[in-house]
Amino acid sequence: MLPIAMVTGALNYQWIGRLSFLTPYLIFSMLLLTFCKMSWREIRLKPAHIWLLLIQLIGSTGVYLLIRPFNEIWAQGAMLCLLTPTATAAAVITGMLGGNVGFITAYLLFCNVVIAIAAPVFFSLIGVNETFTFLESVWYICRQVFPLLVFPLFIAAALRKWTPKIHQILIRIPKLTFYLWVVALTIVTGITVHFVFNSPNPDYFNEIGLAVIALILCCLQFIIGRRIGHRYGDASSSGQGLGQKNTILAIWMAQTFLHPLVTVAPAAYILWQNIINSYQLWKVKHK
Repeated sequence: MLPIAMVTGALNYQWIGRLSFLTPYLIFSMLLLTFCKMSWREIRLKPAHIWLLLIQLIGSTGVYLLIRPFNEIWAQGAMLCLLTPTATAAAVITGMLGGNVGFITAYLLFCNVVIAIAAPVFFSLIGVNETFTFLESVWYICRQVFPLLVFPLFIAAALRKWTPKIHQILIRIPKLTFYLWVVALTIVTGITVHFVFNSPNPDYFNEIGLAVIALILCCLQFIIGRRIGHRYGDASSSGQGLGQKNTILAIWMAQTFLHPLVTVAPAAYILWQNIINSYQLWKVKHK
C-alpha cells in the first residue's frame, strides 16, 4: 500500500492538491482512533520516555542552530525531522518486532502533548510569521497545532466514558487507521510533487541536501533510540518511538509554518523510515 499510495499521489499531483484541506482532519481522525484503542492502565511515564523526549526537544534545537549558519532551509528540515512526534503506526511495527506496545502507546501520548506545546514556540522563534510579534506568532500556531494533537485525546476519553457503544464501534473497525494513513499519504505526496514540479525556480541543491539530511537523522534516531531502549531492556520500542515519525503531520507543518521546500525532508523521511522498518521486519522473520 505504501508504494501504491505514493505513486498514485505523484502521478495525479495536478489535481490531488485540491484535497490538501483534508490533511488536518485525517491526522485528527488517526490520532482519535489510536487514543480510543489505548489502555489507560499502561500509560505510565518511564525513564526511557524522558530520555526520548529530551533528545527530540534538545536535538531539534541543536541541529537547527548547527546547520543554520550554512543553510536556513536545511536547518528547518533537520529540526522538523527531530521535532515531529511518533507515528500512530509505530505501535503496530513495535508489536511485529516483539517490543512493548504499551510503552510505545504511552510515548505516543506524551510525545504529542509535549510537541503540541513546543512546536508553536519553535516555529515562532524561527520567525516564520515575520509580521507577528513573538507572542502573536506562538498563539497563531498554537491555535492550529494544539487542537490537532491534543483534542483527539479528550474526545477519545469522552467517548469511552459517555458513549461506550460508539467507542466500541470505532475500535472494532479493522485497519481503519491504516487506510486513513494511506489516503493522507497519497494527498501529501501529491502536494509535495506538485510543489517540486511547479516551482518557478527549481532548487535541486536544497532538495537533495534535505533528502540526505533526512536519511542521516532517520538512521541516527533509530540507532540512538535502540541504544536507550537496550539500557532499559526494550530496544525495539524505544527505537520505533524515536525513529518512526508522523511524517504526514510533519509535511503539513512544513507546508503551513515553514519554507515550502522543507516538505522534501519529511517526504524523504517516509522512504527512509519504511526501508529501515522493512529491514527490521525481515530480520525478525528470519530469526
